[in-house]
Amino acid sequence: MAAKQVKPCLVLVLVFSLLVFVSAVSKNRIKSLHVIKELNRRGPYIGLITVFSTEEDAFFATGSFRSDPKHPFVDLSGRRFRIGKVRGRKAIYVRCGIGMINAAAATQQMLDLFDVKGIIHFGIAGNINNSMSIGDVTIPKQVAHTGIWDWVNTNGAVDSADVSQLDFGSYNVPKGNGSNLLGHIGYSKEQFFSESGEPNIAESLVWAKISPHWLQLASNLEGMKLEQCVNSSLCLPEKPKLVVGLRASTANIFVDNAAYRDFLFKKFEVSSADMETAAVVMTSLSNGFPVIVIRGLSDLAGQQQGENAVKKFGSLAALNTAKAVLGFIDNLPGHAY
Repeated sequence: MAAKQVKPCLVLVLVFSLLVFVSAVSKNRIKSLHVIKELNRRGPYIGLITVFSTEEDAFFATGSFRSDPKHPFVDLSGRRFRIGKVRGRKAIYVRCGIGMINAAAATQQMLDLFDVKGIIHFGIAGNINNSMSIGDVTIPKQVAHTGIWDWVNTNGAVDSADVSQLDFGSYNVPKGNGSNLLGHIGYSKEQFFSESGEPNIAESLVWAKISPHWLQLASNLEGMKLEQCVNSSLCLPEKPKLVVGLRASTANIFVDNAAYRDFLFKKFEVSSADMETAAVVMTSLSNGFPVIVIRGLSDLAGQQQGENAVKKFGSLAALNTAKAVLGFIDNLPGHAY
């Protein structure tokens, strides 16, 4: 008889524990929302979004971010939104995490909850363009989501509406060595929903365009001095440069393959590849907010001989990116955000 009573008691304990947990989570969230309401009365803010710790460390190492003395941060959904000022401008910073889902979620949360007037997205990226070098900084004018694929059978045909096609057989070694069972990939367009469009009706989109007035401001940064050395014994062969107006690509793929790198450059004419930019840009534009992207080139995306250089030069690329971000904020007039 006693054994039969154990199970109902266990269920009651589990239910009670769950209710306590949910209650604690709800209280924490309500507290955070109250803080956000107070913070928004002091807005507006610049929204700053980066991706992972290397970029975050480089940004905070500049000493430019001054935390709010009363509310230095707000924790939401496992992310820490840091509140403060950069170069005297009110700012909210968050590290979104790697990949497009993380990037879109963090961006939407920032836009929904905080009084921000625009998003500066920054980080490191792979270099797809042979005219660019490791350590350079790119501020693209357009970005494409190159991860929407129609993966076709060996003898299948790619959809005629696709914007580009990758035939794996073209990269057989040696060439002409029969068909490749991986077949073909057709690159599809993105579905873009926005405040300016009709509700529930998507626009077919390949290139998401960076906000033109912010891109114009960014053009003032060309020629700025960037760092050439990681330390006294590790330096780049040439001084890095900042270039405005190229193209970027985004997919949930870390590109470290020379053939795929070559394909992306030839077919899409992009100069960088990363895993977040398109998500941040499209989410910002969808909600009607200005956005700009600043990415430092940390590696050659597979073109190198030997090991990928991201571990060696990632911190330098992140530092140059942080310097460009600060330069852009310095150029922002009061009404621009």
